[in-house]
Amino acid sequence: MSPPAIGAGRRSAGLVALVLLAAVPALPSGARALDYEEARHLLSRTGFGATDAEIRELAPLSQVQAVRRLLREARRTPVTEPPAWTEEPPLPRVRPRLMSTAQRKSLREKARGQALELKAWWYWEMIATPSPLSERMTLFWHNHFTSALRKVRSPHLIYRQNALLRRHALGNFRELLHAVARDPAMIVYLDDATNRVGKPNENFARELLELFTLGEGQGYGERDVKEAARAFTGWGIDRFTGAYVFRPRLHDDGIKTFLGRSGRWDGDDIIDILLAEPRVAVHVTEKLWREMVSETPDAQAVARVAGRFRASGYDISVALEEILTSREFRDPAVRGTLVKSPVELLVGTVRMFELPLRRRGHLLPLIGRRLGQDLMNPPNVKGWPGGTAWITADSLLMRRQIMERLTRPAMLARADLDAGEAKTATGALDRWLGRQRAGRQDAPGLAALLLPVAAVNPAPAEDDPAETLRQILLDPAYQLK
Repeated sequence: MSPPAIGAGRRSAGLVALVLLAAVPALPSGARALDYEEARHLLSRTGFGATDAEIRELAPLSQVQAVRRLLREARRTPVTEPPAWTEEPPLPRVRPRLMSTAQRKSLREKARGQALELKAWWYWEMIATPSPLSERMTLFWHNHFTSALRKVRSPHLIYRQNALLRRHALGNFRELLHAVARDPAMIVYLDDATNRVGKPNENFARELLELFTLGEGQGYGERDVKEAARAFTGWGIDRFTGAYVFRPRLHDDGIKTFLGRSGRWDGDDIIDILLAEPRVAVHVTEKLWREMVSETPDAQAVARVAGRFRASGYDISVALEEILTSREFRDPAVRGTLVKSPVELLVGTVRMFELPLRRRGHLLPLIGRRLGQDLMNPPNVKGWPGGTAWITADSLLMRRQIMERLTRPAMLARADLDAGEAKTATGALDRWLGRQRAGRQDAPGLAALLLPVAAVNPAPAEDDPAETLRQILLDPAYQLK
């Protein structure tokens, strides 16, 4: 049965008729199965959109069952092969300052090529993964624990950090925080490698407090930053392997007073003292709320989730389950209130319609950069601000132009198409439309599948499925989730 027709206002989720799957276990007493809109909303916020089949597969479950299934199926490793060079030594054996001008130029060109290849690989992992939630959370942590290729200058180290974030994406925040503090890309990005006794560098310590744990100006002072910096002295990386190393002779082992506690603290001690602060769970929960629910966190709901998060020992899955099963998340009023990031827009479109782009092609990273999200190169230590900041008059026009390009194959550069794909992008869209027609999806049904709220512009009157689809994809509502 097709999704509900769209009226002048927001779609009514309660009118959806669901097809229950025989293999789905009976719901617990008092539990209610998701309707089409609710299943679509859940998959949209935890992934990059969803096909009609994916929505209908989830719909017979209750909200709790559906969320637990998504968490249970999350991956810790990618499904696509990373570039072969990621297995090579990350740093040149000869220091760049000892190289000739030609050698340094060649090294820079090689790193630029690897960086673009690495971004393309992550785009394709997001497209191909059977667990979109894993990649959404990897992307979330990438914007929380920011590092940038432009500063690190080593695609190898950024790849290793990407793998670290994926392993811990839905695991334990305590373990993730300790691992990130030792991550070589982070050590380079925030200058911890130059942090030594007598000359402490405060960059990592400041961001640890301000961005990673407590939040800007929340319960710490300048002395706490300075004392934390002393605790992380001696943390660095091996010149040839790129691995974390601790250098005792560069470490300040004196007494430090941090957040009112004194001792011969090292970096791990500082992290553990921070994690004893209730504010940490609140700060992380607020960021998760903005990612999954709305840009204006509900203070009472955040306090409730943060309490469970902290009581669990910082289990990220516990925090996510609390958020995704909350009354606030299920409120129809929050649907279509968040703006898709450029990565979400591109990945979701290619993934939905199975557009035949080359897996190693550079089209998506280049488009993402034009739209303001240069993957693996956030603008600063605070990351991409997200939300409505993604939309300006210029960026909205550019987003429309990009959708024109992706939906009108004649506008796609030939090099962007998969050389082994005999059919063009037109064929991909036609095949997709054919599957929807086979499922009796009419124009309102297509809108219900692809748009979180009613279309701003009405669908064309003529009976042309391809043009109807194109108008839906060009509608401003398609930019929302």
